[in-house]
Amino acid sequence: MLCAAAAAAMLAEPALAQAPAAPQAPQGSQAEQGQPAYRDTRLPAERRAADLVARMTLEEKSRQIGHTAPAIPRLGVPAYNWWNEGLHGVARAGIATVFPQAIGMAATWDVDRMRGTADVIGTEFRAKYAERVHPDGSTDWYRGLTVWSPNINIFRDPRWGRGQETYGEDPYLTGRMGVAFIRGLQGQDPNFFKTIATAKHYAVHSGPESNRHREDVHPSAYDLEDTYLPAFRAAVTEGKVQAVMCAYNAVDGVPACASEDLMDQRLRRDWGFSGHVVSDCGAAANIYREDSLAYVKTPEEGITRALNAGMDLVCGDYRADWNTEAEATVSAVRKGMLDETVLDGALVRLFADRIRLGLFDPPAEVPFSKITAAQNDTPEHRAMSLEMAKASMTLLKNDGVLPLKGEPRRIAVVGPNADSVDALIGNYYGTPSNPVTVLAGIRARFPKAEVVYAEGTGLVGPASLPVPDAVLCADAACRTKGLKQEVFEGVALEGAPVETRTVANATFDWTGDRQSSARWTGYITPTRTGEHRFRFASDNGYRVFIDGKPVVDEWGVGDAPSILDGAIRLEAGKRYPIRVEGFQRGVKGRQRLIWSPPGQDGSDAVAAAKAADLVVFVGGLTARVEGEEMKLQVPGFAGGDRTSLDLPAPQQDLLRRLHATGKPVVLVLMNGSALSVNWADANLPAIVEAWYPGGEGGHAVAQLLAGDYSPAGRLPVTFYRSAGDLPPFADYAMKGRTYRYFGGEVLYPFGYGLSYTRFSYGAPQLSARSVSADGEITVTTQVTNTGGMDGEEVVQLYVSHPGRDGTPIRALQGFQRIGLKRGETRPVSFTLKDRQLSVVDAEGNRRVEPGRVEVWVGGGQPVSRPGLPEVAGGKAEFRITGSKTLPR
Repeated sequence: MLCAAAAAAMLAEPALAQAPAAPQAPQGSQAEQGQPAYRDTRLPAERRAADLVARMTLEEKSRQIGHTAPAIPRLGVPAYNWWNEGLHGVARAGIATVFPQAIGMAATWDVDRMRGTADVIGTEFRAKYAERVHPDGSTDWYRGLTVWSPNINIFRDPRWGRGQETYGEDPYLTGRMGVAFIRGLQGQDPNFFKTIATAKHYAVHSGPESNRHREDVHPSAYDLEDTYLPAFRAAVTEGKVQAVMCAYNAVDGVPACASEDLMDQRLRRDWGFSGHVVSDCGAAANIYREDSLAYVKTPEEGITRALNAGMDLVCGDYRADWNTEAEATVSAVRKGMLDETVLDGALVRLFADRIRLGLFDPPAEVPFSKITAAQNDTPEHRAMSLEMAKASMTLLKNDGVLPLKGEPRRIAVVGPNADSVDALIGNYYGTPSNPVTVLAGIRARFPKAEVVYAEGTGLVGPASLPVPDAVLCADAACRTKGLKQEVFEGVALEGAPVETRTVANATFDWTGDRQSSARWTGYITPTRTGEHRFRFASDNGYRVFIDGKPVVDEWGVGDAPSILDGAIRLEAGKRYPIRVEGFQRGVKGRQRLIWSPPGQDGSDAVAAAKAADLVVFVGGLTARVEGEEMKLQVPGFAGGDRTSLDLPAPQQDLLRRLHATGKPVVLVLMNGSALSVNWADANLPAIVEAWYPGGEGGHAVAQLLAGDYSPAGRLPVTFYRSAGDLPPFADYAMKGRTYRYFGGEVLYPFGYGLSYTRFSYGAPQLSARSVSADGEITVTTQVTNTGGMDGEEVVQLYVSHPGRDGTPIRALQGFQRIGLKRGETRPVSFTLKDRQLSVVDAEGNRRVEPGRVEVWVGGGQPVSRPGLPEVAGGKAEFRITGSKTLPR
């Protein structure tokens, strides 16, 4: 869905309230005669909701299907904003515990830990709600309890910028992790939801970002059933997810948010979904907009198609001032296009869910109302974030340099992500209260070492530095140092400034949960002649003008804008007028003016390496270069997606220079998608994949280097050697994609990851040599820690159907993460039945068919290549007798 800073109409935050008050009963004859049914907490939620909807006018109904649902005072209905983000922690609502990005949590392959993490996230949503709910029970943006997560789209192609939000490329792993996350968010109370989770983006959605509002995807019936829908089915049938978000794109010519086949037939009829469907932001408008899918011609037709198909809630169109189709809904009903009972059905589902959240009941009757604001970002929650980060660390290569043998005397920490908060948090993030970068983590873990830091290079260009105070003046004669600063309420630099003063630099601490904009004016006198690159390090929009010329304009709509910068040639000693503008929403911390003056060639990093005993290069990507609909004009990237899988050239070049010093170089990657680090694999002694590891991530990396724990993260995606090995990005056919259908040699396979200890596997034992189509079979293996260190192992089970055309090479159908002491042996068992034994035919029918089945149980797939260790594990086979057709 849309990066939320596109919400230009976001309301200012209200005064704090201690706790919500239950909506007041309506005044008048009905109240005098007795309590209305919708206020009767003894009745089922659907009956209460139906009673409430029946009391509304058509105009009131039309406004309740928008994500900013207004209050209806005469009925005691508080305002509610449905839009909240919780991908890996409470997002966009100020300080919160920030867990590793979704792709990093998937790398843990740990269902129990995932569920516990989501439970904590749900607690912090309740804490935020308790802190900011109004006395009448109304809420504002990012202060509600309907969470638009998880993203369970399949990461089919590593070029997709939003793949970091997913649980990887495999339908089974995605389903297991998604179900765990949903159950943790929604809680286990029989009467109330802790929060409501939302499985998105339904369906067949995974880029390209540049065409997402116009993309018409035509998956084969086989790929739809085999790859794109299983995780959504699991989310509904097992996770009991209460909300689903329909996607921007069309599927087989029909917009996803107007697809009766996807929403009415599959989602509600086939899978039994009883919750509500919300559009992605602007997806309802895509149905009729001429510059989008243009499936129909008018908003009335668009909202009619969507509601008839099963959509209930409109997240507004950021391209049209957040129109939520209220007027079009009224018009459609009055013209006879839309049956009002269809609208009523959508509203009943929406209000029933608000009731199940306890939003219409006295707080004393809602168990989750006991959660207070103090339960946000607690030490216990941050400790859980650290444990999740440690569990996600994936060791890709190790020639014996790790774990470190004692504390090095001098460590050079180099690279664009070494001291970067961006590299900790990914996208759709909250604000960690005390973020621990890798540099900070290394300094904390190795207090006796001399730790020297040199950025050396930026992500995709030269290293950038804060513009020094000494080169800035507030007036042309430079009688006053600094810049004139004007601060405005709101994000548009409009009206009279609320604050005007002279400051040392274009630096601002946006404190408090507020919306502000600022302008700095003055003069800059560079000290070197040549090309200078400028940007404003901001979590929202910015512009820089020098000598009256626009240097960079990233005012945009993105919540986390790219690192877009601009270049201008300046002469040393010459004074130039400068104007910097920026805006900010929420609590996002310090913003500052950044430049890359001439001469930033990485020599400082090379010098630091030469003087060190160990070099830790921390590179990769951030959500400023891979993400959602963003501006970025550098080789290898396009609109948030990637055109190359290689490590960006400036980082690769510096790595080579560091390696040439002869000092051991450990490469720490921080990224949300696969990188083709072929040169590093061939030349460096150790490579760690750290993902975007959350607020405590620096500690997790440093403790891994020290050997405080043995890494057990496993890849949830394939690391290919080159984007050239893949089919075209826009092709949604799965042939040649992911470990299930890619036949070539890869750099690191799905499920791969090294350890500091060793594990051996006994031969798999089967409960039977054959199984009927409606039966089950158990596979058991003995796993032993044969190494010299306690550690965790991810036991993986893959199923293949030899000789059967059209099936995956192999498919994950079971996994368990277990901990073993040195020398300990433990049996691990998997039971296979139904869908785990099934195959899909060309028409999209899922069946259990007779024939031979092979299973592999081990510490990864049974694949290798020169340079990778042999995978421990074993193979067994059995036969299926008979056949059985499974439901869609």
